[in-house]
Amino acid sequence: MAVETEQRKELIAKYQTHATDTGSPEVQVAILSERIRQLTQHLIANKKDVSSRRGLQKMVGQRRRLLRYLSRTDLARYQRLIAEVGLRR
Repeated sequence: MAVETEQRKELIAKYQTHATDTGSPEVQVAILSERIRQLTQHLIANKKDVSSRRGLQKMVGQRRRLLRYLSRTDLARYQRLIAEVGLRR
């Protein structure tokens, strides 16, 4: 259930803060959000897939921690990111 290479490159290009940026919180949140969307669709079809559900919960927690870090360090970047990614807050 990984994000495909082309899709990952597009997300990195869209959310990077400078030319060689691949690990900023914005990029990580965007990639995690896409993986969460894909896994949610998988779990709708496969309700008994408990191990994937646990992986989804871990990804949601990781995204939450990254967003909390970003909100503490730079509130403007945080607000711009949640608006672009389409998260509820």
